[in-house]
Amino acid sequence: MSFFLALLAGFLNGAPSWAGTIRDIDVQSSRIVIRFDARVAEASSFLLAGPNRIAIDLMGARPGAAPDRTRGPVAAVRQAAHGDGARVVFDLARPAIVTEGRFAADGATLTLELRTVDDARFARAAAEGRMSFLPPFSFARASSRHVYSVSAPVPPKPAPFTLPRIYGRDDDRPLVVIDPGHGGRDPGSISADGLHEADLALEISKAIRDELVASGRVRVALTREDDRYLIHRDRFEIARKLGAALFISVHCDAAHTPSASGATVYTLSEVASDKEAARLAARENKSDILAGIDLDGQNRDVSSILIDLTQRETMNASAKFARLLSREAQGLIPVKENPHRMASLLVLKAPDMPSILFETGYISNPGDVALLNSRDGRKRIAQSVNRAVAIHFATRMASR
Repeated sequence: MSFFLALLAGFLNGAPSWAGTIRDIDVQSSRIVIRFDARVAEASSFLLAGPNRIAIDLMGARPGAAPDRTRGPVAAVRQAAHGDGARVVFDLARPAIVTEGRFAADGATLTLELRTVDDARFARAAAEGRMSFLPPFSFARASSRHVYSVSAPVPPKPAPFTLPRIYGRDDDRPLVVIDPGHGGRDPGSISADGLHEADLALEISKAIRDELVASGRVRVALTREDDRYLIHRDRFEIARKLGAALFISVHCDAAHTPSASGATVYTLSEVASDKEAARLAARENKSDILAGIDLDGQNRDVSSILIDLTQRETMNASAKFARLLSREAQGLIPVKENPHRMASLLVLKAPDMPSILFETGYISNPGDVALLNSRDGRKRIAQSVNRAVAIHFATRMASR
C-alpha cells in the first residue's frame, strides 16, 4: 500500500518520486536530518543491539553525502545500497531511540527525533520492530491552490513463531537451545568484505548443534535454521516452551576499531533482573511463568518475590556457565581478557532458564572473521561449547 501511494504521488506530480540521492546528513544532539535531492518513496527505522545502532531504510533512495561530523549519541555513520533503496546505519556511543519521524512537505527532507535512554529501554524499543514514515501524499490542480496530504505509518505485524525440531535422542536428556542472532530483515553487523553477522551466527550455531548432538549427552534445537527474523522475546519463549535446560544466543561482536578481537560471554545484569521481575509480576496472566509453577493464586508481592528469587538463582547458574565457557574456550579460540560481561539484554530475560549471549569474535576484525568463516574455526567454537556443556550438566547432576 505504501509503495502504491508513493507511485501514485509520483505519477500525479509528473515525475518519479523515488529518485532521491542523499545530499546531506545532519547529525545533531537530539535529532537527525537527512536531505535528498529529490522526493523519496518511504523510510523506516529500527534498532539493533550488540553494538547499539539505529538503522534507517530509505526506499527508492541512493547513498550519497556523508556527514561532516557527528554529535550527541551518534558516534559514526555508514551508508550503502540496500535492495531498492539505501540503508543508513548510525553507530551509537550511548543508547538512543527514535521517538518521532516526519518528512517535509516536499518529501525530500526526513527529520528523526532522538532521545537517549538506558540499556533496558533500548532493548524494549529494539524488540518493538520498525517505525515507518511516508512522505506526504499530495497533488494540486491547476485551477486550485489547495494541497492535500495523507500520512499513514503502518508497522509490520511479526509472524507467530513455530516450535523447531529437536535433534538427538528422544529421551529425558537435557535440552540445549541455540539461538542464531539476527536474521531476515536484520542482518546484524557487516564485515569489511560483506559478510553478514546473521549468516555467520547461523553457520556457527549449526556447528555447535552438530558437535553437541554427536556427543550424545544432550538434545539440541535451533530457534531458526534459515534466514528469518525473530523478535527477542520469541527467541527465549521458544526455548521455554520446549523446556530447555540451557539457552545460548550466538552473535559476532563489532567495534569501531578493527584491532578489537576475541570472544566474550554476556549474562543478564542485576538491574535488568529487578525490572523484569516487576514486569512479570504485573502481568494479568501469571500462570506458568516459572517452569510449571502457577502464580495465578498469589498476590502481586508474593509473585514478585518468587520471580525475583527464581531469576536470581537462574542468573547465578548463567554466570557459572559463562565463566565455564570462557575457560574452556581458552586455547581453542581467541578470548578477550575478562570475557564475562553483564548487560540488560532482552534475549537473556527468561526468569527460569540459564541463558548466555556468546559473542564468538569480532566481525570487524579480519583475523576473527577468518576464524568465524572457516569450517575449522567453527569446529573449535563448537568444541569449546561442547566441553562447557558437558561439565555444566555433570556438575549440576552431581550437586543433586
